[in-house]
Amino acid sequence: MRKLLLGVLIGGLGVAGWNHFHPAHVAEAELADGTESGSPPAEAVETSTKQARFACDGRTRCSQMTSCEEATFFLQNCPGVKMDGEGDGIPCERQWCVNN
Repeated sequence: MRKLLLGVLIGGLGVAGWNHFHPAHVAEAELADGTESGSPPAEAVETSTKQARFACDGRTRCSQMTSCEEATFFLQNCPGVKMDGEGDGIPCERQWCVNN
């Protein structure tokens, strides 16, 4: 009987230790404390989402774009684009970025 109780006690301590130190539990505790989280900041997520939506694929002209956001991404991230004739940092002012 003593061996059974000792086994249950050791097993319970093992489960409690696993639950306390398991990586998922640690991440949840960090989030609750507001210290560190495993996820990137919101602005990084937004940037990676934009980069996932657009990719430098060889297009260089305004007529090949579908929005001001896309043209701006290409101007800021892709080499050899021809979308800022005035050199003011605003691409495709006649077609897409009219009010910028």
